[in-house]
Amino acid sequence: FFKREPQKPESLSQIATVVSDRIRVPWLWGGAQKLDLSIVPPLILLPALLHLAALHFLLGIVVLMALPGLVLWYYYFTHRKKGRTLFFLSLALFSLAYMYYLFIWEVLPRGDVGRVELVAVTSGVILTLLALLHTKRDPGVVRLDNDDVHSTVTYYAPLPDRDSSFNAGRQEVSQTAASRAGSTEQEGAELESSRRNWCSVCRVVRPPRAGHCRICGVCVLRLDHHCVWINNCVGQANHRSFLLTLVFFLFTSLYGISLALQSVCPRQNVLTALLYCPGVYNQYRRSKLHRHVFGRFTQTCLSISVQLINISHNVTEREARAALREKTARSAYWGLVVDTGVYTQGLRGNWSEFISMGDKLKPASPADLV
Repeated sequence: FFKREPQKPESLSQIATVVSDRIRVPWLWGGAQKLDLSIVPPLILLPALLHLAALHFLLGIVVLMALPGLVLWYYYFTHRKKGRTLFFLSLALFSLAYMYYLFIWEVLPRGDVGRVELVAVTSGVILTLLALLHTKRDPGVVRLDNDDVHSTVTYYAPLPDRDSSFNAGRQEVSQTAASRAGSTEQEGAELESSRRNWCSVCRVVRPPRAGHCRICGVCVLRLDHHCVWINNCVGQANHRSFLLTLVFFLFTSLYGISLALQSVCPRQNVLTALLYCPGVYNQYRRSKLHRHVFGRFTQTCLSISVQLINISHNVTEREARAALREKTARSAYWGLVVDTGVYTQGLRGNWSEFISMGDKLKPASPADLV
């Protein structure tokens, strides 16, 4: 840089690797632990942007419009590189913690919230974190079936000019021309299906509706999507807990929002105060709480709406994107509602399958884990 020479393309990545290796957190067990640099930006950006949005109503609008654009830019930047990042998980957790902190620091001291309301909000936050912890577990990775790989049965027909006594006592399977032709067609169909569902990366045959996640590098049963907000795939094993996390967060947010708005804007209706609260910018900390509440509410409502619509039509987000790309599905409301008509069993049947699909999984054996 001081010589004014052009930098090599890998220079910045090497600097980032060295900095990431040097920044460590003191730890009691195992020595200092490395700190992922993607955790740091949300801890700085979220308070800074909220402080800026709390200064004026117009600044609040600008920040609310710029923050999703910044998040989407970072998402496409990391998605293009197919890398896992803790940025969004850090942003979600810090946002939840910061919103709870503002609730305790700003709403509770005003005396408008009793102990029962405080326990309800705290319980909702704890349940949200527990559901998120369960969602972070195995999404339902497709594992190699040893029975399919190590086959101990041999089927063949003996040569016509060879005595069967030379077959070392193995069982012979004779076939007629018709049965051989039928079995050949069946084997061809099965072979074609296996080739179509074969994953060259994981070296497994994917069951129906399973998909390979290029970010996690594994095949997942009934893959819905890779959620950057939890830094994990959403599949057959954790889709229910993922929806439960959204539901807990939504109801906790709704209840906390109503309590906060009744305290911050006592003279207005809750729905009206959510969009506009006159006089809220006269007090800096109250306006910061109002902007943060509005942003989290709109984002959660959009996420849970998409999930409820897809589950009601028995379609995953991955299948919906593929159907829209290939124009093989009926869509409405600008692609928000997608119905492929392949796996649907009616509203009741779709929800029944969704609720019970996690119970159909075979628990992983110690050999599979090894």
